[in-house]
Amino acid sequence: MPTIKDVAREAGVSIATVSYVLNNKLEAVSEDTRQQVWDAIQRIGYTPNVTARNLRSSRTRLIGYAWRQVERDQVSPVLDRFMYFLANTAEKGGYHILTFTYEPDDPVRPYDDLIRTGRVDAIVTSATTLNDRRIAYLKESGIPFVSFGRSNPDWEFSWVDTDGAAGTRAAVDHLVALGHRRFAFAGWDKQSLAGEFRLQGFVQGLGQHGLYCSDSHIFRGEQTEESGAQALRTFLQSSLSEQPTAVVCVSDLVAIGVMNEAERHGLQVGRDVSVVGFDDAPLVQYLRPALTTIRQPVQSTAETIIATLNEQLGQNVRERAHRQTLLRPELIVRASTGRAPQ
Repeated sequence: MPTIKDVAREAGVSIATVSYVLNNKLEAVSEDTRQQVWDAIQRIGYTPNVTARNLRSSRTRLIGYAWRQVERDQVSPVLDRFMYFLANTAEKGGYHILTFTYEPDDPVRPYDDLIRTGRVDAIVTSATTLNDRRIAYLKESGIPFVSFGRSNPDWEFSWVDTDGAAGTRAAVDHLVALGHRRFAFAGWDKQSLAGEFRLQGFVQGLGQHGLYCSDSHIFRGEQTEESGAQALRTFLQSSLSEQPTAVVCVSDLVAIGVMNEAERHGLQVGRDVSVVGFDDAPLVQYLRPALTTIRQPVQSTAETIIATLNEQLGQNVRERAHRQTLLRPELIVRASTGRAPQ
């Protein structure tokens, strides 16, 4: 098998020069010498390591993706599954995912470091918010990037997202068909775009059936089990004739809190009160009763993101198209929803 010494002999240069070329140190060799070395590599069949091949094409074959730390009582099964499908789809296209972390009070710094040092070809973001500093920075950086989630409506960038509004509308349709007329919504803080889209769909769904939900039956909290429990405690403070018979939740974790609190109040979920979650986390089918929920198309999301990035990587900044893709979720009906109590 040819070695780097063989390459140097064939090209008529030193081993150091070959090393400079393989390590992309352009300032150390002329363009003619660089081409001479690569021609010698091709003639004798020398196979550089993966890193050297990537450097020659000015590609690292790495896509950056940031993890952020969450509190112990907060879980994110959707993003965990998304990470798997993102890595799996990227690998099929010859790329790998480089994960890194960022601090909430300084989210831009690690992105800036990776881009300035040329360690990634592209970026994927998730858990986006309004006025997201990461998105604002990446828009200016010129690096190809796609977000799992939206940000400011007037910002032009590529994103793929679950149509959360369509999901909660489907939940309302399902519950209305079961005879429910008194509803509540257990959501997230207004800063969460995903939460706001899901709330909008809930309100729209009720309006399409001529129904209304009072502000006292819309709870805003966190992504915790306790937040769901607190939401139901708040709803049960209404008079008996106004208490909701159906609660649509912004996530499965929040729905679990609602279900647990219902049990503490002697209410049977699926009979006395119906509960719908969002995400279809793997374990919710094993709850008692099993949770009716909205399943996010996580695999399709990851595949669409990688396809969009591949398209961007073949374009320069000026011709790069901004693609926005909404994927429709699926209602998964289980035992936590039933006929409205008489």
